[in-house]
Amino acid sequence: MCYNKKEIKIDASFGEKELIMKEKFYLTTAIAYASRKPHIGNTYEIVFADAVARFKRMQGYDVHFVTGTDEHGQKVEDLAKESGISPKQYVDSVAGEIKTIWDLMDSTYDTFIRTTDDYHERVVQKIFKKLYDQGDIYKSEYQGLYCVPCESFFTETQLVDGKCPDCGREVVPTKEEAYFFKMSKYQDRLMEYIEQHPDFIQPKSRENEMVNNFLKPGLQDLCVSRTSFTWGVQVDFDPKHVVYVWLDALVNYITAIGYDPEGSSELFEKEWPADLHIIGKDILRFHTIYWPIFLMALDLPLPKQIFGHPWLLSGQDKMSKSVGNVIYADDLVRQFGSVDAVRFYLLSAMPYAQDGSITYENVISRFNSELANTLGNLVNRTVTMVGKYFDGAIPAPTAKAPLDEELSSMAKETVAKFDGQMNALKTSDAIDTVMAFARRCNKYIDETMPWALAKDEAETERLGTVLYNLLEGIRFIAVLLTPFMPTTAEEILTQINAPDSDYASLKEFGGIRAGDKVGQPRVLFGRIDEAKKLAEIQAEIESKLPKKEEKKAEKQQGAPAGIITIDDFAKVSLRVAQIKECEKVAKSDKLLRLILDDGEGSRQVVSGIAKWYSPEELVGKKVIIVANLKPVKLRGVESQGMILAADVEDGAAKVLFVDDSVPAGAKIR
Repeated sequence: MCYNKKEIKIDASFGEKELIMKEKFYLTTAIAYASRKPHIGNTYEIVFADAVARFKRMQGYDVHFVTGTDEHGQKVEDLAKESGISPKQYVDSVAGEIKTIWDLMDSTYDTFIRTTDDYHERVVQKIFKKLYDQGDIYKSEYQGLYCVPCESFFTETQLVDGKCPDCGREVVPTKEEAYFFKMSKYQDRLMEYIEQHPDFIQPKSRENEMVNNFLKPGLQDLCVSRTSFTWGVQVDFDPKHVVYVWLDALVNYITAIGYDPEGSSELFEKEWPADLHIIGKDILRFHTIYWPIFLMALDLPLPKQIFGHPWLLSGQDKMSKSVGNVIYADDLVRQFGSVDAVRFYLLSAMPYAQDGSITYENVISRFNSELANTLGNLVNRTVTMVGKYFDGAIPAPTAKAPLDEELSSMAKETVAKFDGQMNALKTSDAIDTVMAFARRCNKYIDETMPWALAKDEAETERLGTVLYNLLEGIRFIAVLLTPFMPTTAEEILTQINAPDSDYASLKEFGGIRAGDKVGQPRVLFGRIDEAKKLAEIQAEIESKLPKKEEKKAEKQQGAPAGIITIDDFAKVSLRVAQIKECEKVAKSDKLLRLILDDGEGSRQVVSGIAKWYSPEELVGKKVIIVANLKPVKLRGVESQGMILAADVEDGAAKVLFVDDSVPAGAKIR
């Protein structure tokens, strides 16, 4: 999808600061790594950036919005080899999948860049050569620790518990010839810039983290090439080297708009510096330290602001395919039948600086309470009453009351508050502000009771005024919801037949035209039966898991069993525990919640054995548990371990009970 800005007609903007018409606004997302299909947490970023882009267009800016894919590096090379295809074939497939999801989520980007694009690769080579020629890059030898998934080097002191500080995975010792960038040369200049530009890194907590953890301790020179793999942009004057993936990836923000050391495009001259880089907090170091220093070395202005958004967690945990808690955007859209509903949840559930959370239960709850009840009922009731009481013609507001002024004042206050929140990138707060006004409109219905007014002919003018005010309030709501729910906003504006739907029209309360006909009332969001929907989703998840028959067939076909060492076995802590309490997990036919005494205290374990055991059968029994298993949430209930059970031929689970003479807490050797 490519958004055509020339079709947008906007007259003015809100806020204290006057804007020049069609002043440029250049924003970017981080380019998605083309290793796997993006999950809903990855997808949040494109939806968030799109909401900002749409809002800026509403304000009157000429927006240029760039996103894309980061496609080089050792991880991609390894994954392609595992798949038996070339790296280019691999990234073509994944990049296509990423673009499809970005389009599905109705994102209005102007440029989708791939780091395998010919023009990008050519300019990366020129940049590398320029930095080398001016002495910022030199050749040496690298010996240190490397995280393949993060494509990052670390020193021993930077590791956390001996593992990658960013992703927590194992690092591998690496020694190879490499080119290095002189980071320390620009350190003081960057520190000075950050001090003089307090809005450069947002939220403020992210700035403190970067300054205290990286800049103040002192920057080490950065490895900017590799020789241990070949999938990358080749250093043209030293072909056995490929450009380090982060140098390659970061410069997409300037290559996408036509930067070239030998002469840049008019678009680049117009758009740079970027007004806003939107990135995840996990890649803040690359964007707030490495990227500004690269730009300084290229003698280019720095971006005006870098916003490091928090993570969207699955329940309370980071999404991970290995953990099995990954949710995908296309699945959510299919399950809930609405792109806008998914966009609404993502943008309303993510706080400004703290991590957000997504569960199917929370999505359903917010869908029903906010979209179906608050918004959907407001629109449906109002349009239906105009049709019923005035044959669809919008009445004139000729019988005003003090309550009406309160509503119109709140409408204008809502716009001012919304404007400040969106300019501060606080989309969750902005949505809360709009929905608070929608709730006020619903309360206005309860206060004025149009159905009672309709029974008295003497109150016809007052009834008409009430319905006019409701239609105008809904118009305000629809316009303000446009950055978040563009299709829904358009549908609402169609139903109320609003002639003015641009942001500037919200300066005054009264844009609906009396005498015009409203459209047909249509349900925006039907209520979801939570139990039924959760059961459907659970069945779908289980249907995608490997079947026992398939596992058995693999074994019969000679699939090798996994071999472990005694060291591997020693990592598993098996312990005897006594079941003190047991009950079924709400809304689940399979799960039991057990409270166990493990000899050191009480712990909670959730087990899928409800089909074969009643709670009464288990209380008092002693079992074997895996005591050092990472806690997970099952149906919203935390499980702090696993009890051992045998998988017998008929598919039943048989818990391995322990003789009562063995004390709780005894270790299994």
